[in-house]
Amino acid sequence: MAAFGTSGLRGLVVDLTDQVVFIHARAFLRYLAEIGEFHAGDAVILGGDLRPSTPPMLAAAWAAVLAEGGQPGFAGYLPAPALAFAGLTAGVPSLMVTGSHIPFDRNGIKFNRPQGELMKADEAGILRQNMTVDAALFDDAGALRKPPVLPAADPHWLALYQQRYRDFFGADSLAGWRLGVYQHSGVARDLLVTLLESLGAEVLPLGRSADFVALDTEALRPEDTVLAQRAVAEHHLDALLTTDGDADRPMIADHEGRWWRGDVLGILTAHALGAHTVVTPVSSNTALELSGFFSEIRRTRIGSPYVIAAMQGALQEGQVPVCGYEANGGFLLGSPLTRKGRTLVPLPTRDAILPMLTVLTAAQERRIPLAALLADLPPRYTASDRLQDFPTALSQRYLDAFRGENKVANLAAFNAAFGEIAGDAQHLDLTDGIRVTLAPGGIIHLRPSGNAPELRCYTEADSSEQAETMLRTALQVMNGWRA
Repeated sequence: MAAFGTSGLRGLVVDLTDQVVFIHARAFLRYLAEIGEFHAGDAVILGGDLRPSTPPMLAAAWAAVLAEGGQPGFAGYLPAPALAFAGLTAGVPSLMVTGSHIPFDRNGIKFNRPQGELMKADEAGILRQNMTVDAALFDDAGALRKPPVLPAADPHWLALYQQRYRDFFGADSLAGWRLGVYQHSGVARDLLVTLLESLGAEVLPLGRSADFVALDTEALRPEDTVLAQRAVAEHHLDALLTTDGDADRPMIADHEGRWWRGDVLGILTAHALGAHTVVTPVSSNTALELSGFFSEIRRTRIGSPYVIAAMQGALQEGQVPVCGYEANGGFLLGSPLTRKGRTLVPLPTRDAILPMLTVLTAAQERRIPLAALLADLPPRYTASDRLQDFPTALSQRYLDAFRGENKVANLAAFNAAFGEIAGDAQHLDLTDGIRVTLAPGGIIHLRPSGNAPELRCYTEADSSEQAETMLRTALQVMNGWRA
């Protein structure tokens, strides 16, 4: 069944038939017409990632744009933030077919209004539209009888996205660096190579894959850890870079082969960019507050729409520059930034490229290895993983045992389940899922994924070993809930 998750429409590929895609894309445009942001004859920009299921979904969305009287344009297979930037620049709606980091058997659609991502209220506006269509357009399996053929991609939009970073960071900003790019099946795999080279780096492409790899920056596989350690050692790299499938989540490993956590990357990026206000979900590392880098910090529920809403609130109050990031590393720029006479315009959607370039150039300017930037942060470590194929309804049933009006009783229930938990009711945070602060200062956070049937766990402690131990213990308890 296709449904809206934390960011866009998601579902199993078998459920995302041409008819389902057509209906939702058409409803999206009808909603925009209702609020005065789309009219017959208006342009709509489409793009996608490299999943095998993406091209037919793009064709169905293309047909929906035509059916609503729009003028579809194909930006090609490009990063989701590049597609969003294209729509923002042109002032038109855009639509990205992508499953981001979720498993191969799934896909989805990210819808963007002319001014940026859909908010939660917009999703309700789409779902209330008339979803009926002419059944004669589709066969019994929901496939279009006459699917349109997509034209060649317009290269302008991807070039514009690259130019955004070349102009801001400068042609020689990474001169002397030897960087690896783990390409796998990420849609930014070629973009990263050419962009880094244009900034003066020596770049070595690695690990290109013909098969789709569902790389989740919050649940790294053991082979990802081994890959980074081997790559930097064998090829004498200063850093290794990659992204998830649609390049809205970054991954960067330093010269020691250590992948950085996304929320650590977010703190250092915001600091290097001189942010006044930082917005991040409740799951992100509390080194943000402990660092003392920022004048204002706002915490939200998990999901880019919540981060964007809080950034908008800060903008209205004049709390700028404002930016946001998620624990997965995706970075959102809410206001213009000017540095060394160069201005970077806002891009209020998750982006993988900006945070990686920012920390690399920060290390370059200080003439230190990338890993040395970590010394700027207080010693606070996070770990995360998830249980796959864990139905959302089952997750909610168990987590509901820790909710309710009596927080003391809820905390006692959490203690009984996890054994090592202690503290009082004020240490139970129900902002998004269940987040508990332990007596020694450690944190366990449990929540169902908004994008797939997965139960996610985040831990935080004063040492990486303690965070990992807490994570393994929590996952073992959670796995027992399947019975």
